[in-house]
Amino acid sequence: MIERYSGPEMAAIWADTARFGRWLEVELLATEAHAALGVVPTADAQACRARAPATDDEFVAAVSDRERTTDHDVAAFVDVVQQRIGQPSGSWIHYGLTSSDVVDTALCWALRDAAELIVAATNELLITAIDLARRHVDTVTVGRTHGIHAEPTTFGAKVALWALQLDRDLGRLRAARDTVAVCKLSGAVGTYSNVDPAVEQYVGAALGLRPVPATQVIARDRHAEYLWACAAVAGTCELVAVELRHLQRTEVGEALEGFKPGQKGSSAMPHKRNPISAETISGLARVVRSNLSAGLQDVALWHERDISHSSVERIILPDSSHLVHYMVGRLNGLLSRLQVDEKRMEDNLWSSFGLVFSQPVLLALVAAGMSRDDAYRVVQRNAMTAWREGRQLRVLLDADPEVTLDGTALDAVFDLARSIRHRDRVAAELERIDPRSTAR
Repeated sequence: MIERYSGPEMAAIWADTARFGRWLEVELLATEAHAALGVVPTADAQACRARAPATDDEFVAAVSDRERTTDHDVAAFVDVVQQRIGQPSGSWIHYGLTSSDVVDTALCWALRDAAELIVAATNELLITAIDLARRHVDTVTVGRTHGIHAEPTTFGAKVALWALQLDRDLGRLRAARDTVAVCKLSGAVGTYSNVDPAVEQYVGAALGLRPVPATQVIARDRHAEYLWACAAVAGTCELVAVELRHLQRTEVGEALEGFKPGQKGSSAMPHKRNPISAETISGLARVVRSNLSAGLQDVALWHERDISHSSVERIILPDSSHLVHYMVGRLNGLLSRLQVDEKRMEDNLWSSFGLVFSQPVLLALVAAGMSRDDAYRVVQRNAMTAWREGRQLRVLLDADPEVTLDGTALDAVFDLARSIRHRDRVAAELERIDPRSTAR
């Protein structure tokens, strides 16, 4: 992953030094498990632990150099580790194991830790969204369908729905984390023919991973579920980002990304203030969704294993982890600094001449005895006139002899407070999902 979209915590998980550190720990634990079974001399297992090399940059370079000869990364790794530990103790490293025992267990370990970071970041984003929703539960704005004015709503209700979706994303993330937090040390084709199942149990317990039956590799539907959870979070982030991009358009102007001192929106036009965070999030979501497609294709492997998934996963699993973690953090910053123009929201609502009240007018006419089709025709005709001539719908209805509603009835249907009187319905859900709430 390029540094621009990589945070230090996530980068630490996916660094080559961390990857080899995980491989080494799996090897050492397996050696200790074999010693507990009496297969490996205890003194040799202790020597392996004591003389284990540091998996620093120099170690990474040594493995890379050895791989030029072996043309096999795990074999190169084992050769370097055994050489650093020394003989005869080093010869017990990788005893009874196949490459996937080490690589798959270490990868699931990394994915679990990456998922924990994403869960924590999403939890913070959820809190920010909840607080924003509560601040604007009474902030009236126009609801739009197909990009066209529909009916009044509140900005707080809009944000509350984002928060509810983030809460569902957290459920998906936690489930995917648990699904992928597994291990296998069952040897070639997964039959335990050369390694006792107790070794797998020992390593799993030490790492907090659950041993699972497998072929030579852990089933890739687990990894696909992780990628699906990442794509779901990315989709939610884009949902919010697209909405905010629309609201920041010049002719809308209802919400603006924060703009810090010294920031420039354009190299050419000094007046520009662009929704750059939202646009970045929208773009990165495309990459994460594409990675899910590749991950789903990794599920079908030949027989007990092949490595068609391996090259793909070296890219999509770290990159998706990096990107989603970055997107969540970027969106959290965007919402934390979001500038909401409450007056512009209300002005925009009324800019369509009261057309947002067409449905309550329709229903009031039906309730007064008019057929629905006739009532629809009357309201639609007046609505089109209002839009075409720039006149208030209420004034046109007052003057229409077919409209049987008196002034009091029209006042009731054009009452903005009536339209949003149930706004607390969605706001009430925030208490249920608030991580800080005792109601959880």
